[in-house]
Amino acid sequence: MPVRYPRPLRPGDRVGITSPSSGVNEKLRERLHVAIRDVEARGFEVVLGKCMDGSGHVSAPAAARADELTSLLTDPEISAVVPPWGGELAIDLLPLLDWDQLRVAEPTWLVGFSDLSTIITPLTLLTGTATIHGNNLMDTPYRTPDGLVSWLDIVSAPRGHQFTQIPPGHHRSTGWDDYAAQPEVREYTLDAPGTWTRLDGSGDLEVEGRLIGGCIETLCNLTGTAFLNVSDFARTEAADGLLVYVEAAGDDAFTICRNLHGMRLAGFFDAANAVLVGRTSAPSAPSLSQHQAVLDALGPLNVPIIAEVECGHVPPYMPIVNGAHGRLVHTSTRSELTQTLV
Repeated sequence: MPVRYPRPLRPGDRVGITSPSSGVNEKLRERLHVAIRDVEARGFEVVLGKCMDGSGHVSAPAAARADELTSLLTDPEISAVVPPWGGELAIDLLPLLDWDQLRVAEPTWLVGFSDLSTIITPLTLLTGTATIHGNNLMDTPYRTPDGLVSWLDIVSAPRGHQFTQIPPGHHRSTGWDDYAAQPEVREYTLDAPGTWTRLDGSGDLEVEGRLIGGCIETLCNLTGTAFLNVSDFARTEAADGLLVYVEAAGDDAFTICRNLHGMRLAGFFDAANAVLVGRTSAPSAPSLSQHQAVLDALGPLNVPIIAEVECGHVPPYMPIVNGAHGRLVHTSTRSELTQTLV
């Protein structure tokens, strides 16, 4: 099953908005409208779904969310689906999605991160459809920092397109913007310096592989199930190995360490040529830092481990295409990830 890339979006194409996990409460609706207007400014037509309620922890009952997501992803008139953000319980959709229909439908871009890893990663593994782990709809109005790209650029690119991203050199140290008070905020607060770092040792690195990964706290719950069979994907689509990326949303170092151990024991990293680890603001423990947690769990892989990558919950965001071919370079003077849509 070769990786399937959705056709590139062109002006006039439709972008579906739905909340497979958490919806958007009334206080934040203006930010949602700002983000929608930015998508429309690129020439796309926005189709707003019904599953958007933000009064509780999910936007609608699981069956309704699954039906709407399946409908949008299989509608030939919808070219991309972009949820506002993640949430907590997207896992309840997995047995309810029509996977047979998703396999045969023309591929549609699905974009998101955090709890959306629960859906986008299995979608790539089970249907071969490339998906985008990256800045979601509510982040879209932010100006993209130099060195990074927006999901809007990726969904507009043709198959075979190659793009390189480099660390901007600064990130947000604490907190989040208040969308209720500042719904039109467009500039990230990037107040802390920092770049990628190698955890497993030293030396220049250049390694390739097909990209797959996501949020540790959500994916760890899928290990051992049919929804996260990375080994089969590697055998069929990545004979030369994988570049696996993971990121911690907020769990403490002990929890992350346990989760990564479990994922490794379940075979999630078996075909990894290298592991990229997202920058996190999640707490360390007195005797175990987040970096030490990663090394404790993944050190036995004996592959390069690059940390502080912009693929997590700390702004800014570096979109990664699940299924794309990646080339990772890390030296004392250069860090970059090149992705090719092949």
